[in-house]
Amino acid sequence: MNSEDEIRQLEPQKPVYLELNFQIVCAISLIAVLGVSSVTPAFPSLAKALKIQPQNLGLLVTAFTLPALVLGPVIGVLADRIGRKKIIVPALILFGIAGTACGLVRDFNLLLFLRLLQGIGAAPLLSLSTTLIGDLYTGARRMTAMGYNASVSSIGTASYPTIGGALATLGWFYPFLLPIVAIPIGLIVFLGLKNPEPKGDRNLQEYLTNAAKILKNRRLFGLFIASAANFVLLYGAYVTYFPQLINDTFKAPASVIGILLSSVSVAIIISSSQLGRLARIYPATNLIQISFILYALALAIVPFMPSIWFLLIPTTIFGIGLGLGFPSIQTLLADLAPKEYLATILSVNGTFFGLGQTLGPVLMGIAFSIGGINSVFYTGVGFAILIFFVFRYLTCTRG
Repeated sequence: MNSEDEIRQLEPQKPVYLELNFQIVCAISLIAVLGVSSVTPAFPSLAKALKIQPQNLGLLVTAFTLPALVLGPVIGVLADRIGRKKIIVPALILFGIAGTACGLVRDFNLLLFLRLLQGIGAAPLLSLSTTLIGDLYTGARRMTAMGYNASVSSIGTASYPTIGGALATLGWFYPFLLPIVAIPIGLIVFLGLKNPEPKGDRNLQEYLTNAAKILKNRRLFGLFIASAANFVLLYGAYVTYFPQLINDTFKAPASVIGILLSSVSVAIIISSSQLGRLARIYPATNLIQISFILYALALAIVPFMPSIWFLLIPTTIFGIGLGLGFPSIQTLLADLAPKEYLATILSVNGTFFGLGQTLGPVLMGIAFSIGGINSVFYTGVGFAILIFFVFRYLTCTRG
């Protein structure tokens, strides 16, 4: 360590949330979670306007999420070799242009193509925003930054459906114009982000060989499994079938369903904002294990709630689990990954949670077809308990 680094460490540090670099990272994260939740409220009116069968509307989500599943490892390799900004800035510009264009077309096939392009722009954003935190922070400040970033993302996922729904009352295409904000954010990243970039002078074959060896680490694999499991439970039991239970059991209107769905994001914001403090007391592996216990508890009690507002109990427990678990997984991945392979590791993780998003509704759909709505939540309980033990075996035992 040179004298300049020593002086910098001795200087008082701003709170993480006041640093410009961190604020730019949060802006990237807010764009990363914009593409689905802001436009789904417009789907019913879109189907009527474009004369589309409702069962085909899911293609608008699939076209958007597919690139992240396919391109994850490639994005990581490129970001580790040529730099983060050289990937993030063009991605934001593409997201903004293709996304805004979606609001200007009136042909469904062209809309699907533009959603695919927008998805290509979105693909690097979530994993590379986390990579930037890994680049910029270490130790307790890294965990604090991960927690704050998760809180900000949750604010986005909680508010975008409301914003999109309000805009959709003016016309189905208005929510699709929101991505235009990604273009100025791309310029802010280009001009304002001060991030240590990789040198990019390594032999590609050697790089890929070493990266493959690192990815064989059983602790990393355990974290990848836990990351995918988070999204199996979130997108399978919660996003897809929890609204169905509310409607079938309590005959609640859409506005009430929206409030209950948003309560999870509120719980995530509260718990993840305290992650820095909790990390000083509990190891990250313990927090991840606790998260799966909370998932199992929350899903187990859902079928027994006597009235609709009692559902706030399991949604709050589930949200606390997400607020503790997901940022802790990201932090541990950043801690375990060698600096020169950080983007690759986190992008592979992005592929795993894309896999979870895809498999979750399928797995829970099978459970629903076999045993009805309650079986979805009992399957979720069993799955959460299974992942608890798998994760514990892979990360907390020698071998």
